[in-house]
Amino acid sequence: MSVKSDRAKVSGIVRRAFPVQLEVRAKKAGGPTTIEGYASVTEQPFEMWDWLGPYSEVVRTGAFGKTLAENPQVQLLLNHGGLSMAYTQAGTLRLAEDTTGLHMEADVNAKRSDVQDMLLALEDGDVDEMSFAFRVTRQQWSPDYDQRDILEVDLHRGDVSVVNFGANPATSVGAMRAADFDRLDEADARALLERLQQRLEPAPAADTNLLHLYQLQAQALDL
Repeated sequence: MSVKSDRAKVSGIVRRAFPVQLEVRAKKAGGPTTIEGYASVTEQPFEMWDWLGPYSEVVRTGAFGKTLAENPQVQLLLNHGGLSMAYTQAGTLRLAEDTTGLHMEADVNAKRSDVQDMLLALEDGDVDEMSFAFRVTRQQWSPDYDQRDILEVDLHRGDVSVVNFGANPATSVGAMRAADFDRLDEADARALLERLQQRLEPAPAADTNLLHLYQLQAQALDL
């Protein structure tokens, strides 16, 4: 059976989104347009969800110090995809940690149609969240595993993104399939299968297809 301590075993690239106020500064004659804001905030608990339910997460002050000192390759993206709009290696994306969190400043080329769309959405107030992709390299869980303190992260080959809405593991079907189902042990997987069977059980007239339905569900869960 899964227990809350299993939360400490999760690894890989993760993304977190925060509401932000991004400032758009009009370009000077012949120069780029600059956007400025925070891709992450520190010392502010926020609620997360996983296969065991809700828990609290806090990015602690200093979490970005080591990775920023190593000059990570980070790009500015839209919804974590598409072509890079700014890049640390090119000097068009600048990251720094201050008392608020991970500050970003990016020079973007407003001649690009995707950049124009992003800038218009920002100026109109139609998007108001940023997200960043990173790896957790040092963390600390509370004794009851209901609070996770992120002490150090790795931003190398990650991104900071302007996003419509941040992905919530409780509502993102794709994230649940990829991250949560694979972590279930056999007993939990079978219990979940039984719940699916009860929910998806067809009317009596369709009983001849019931076994086939269960077989497909079992295959989906790799049982």
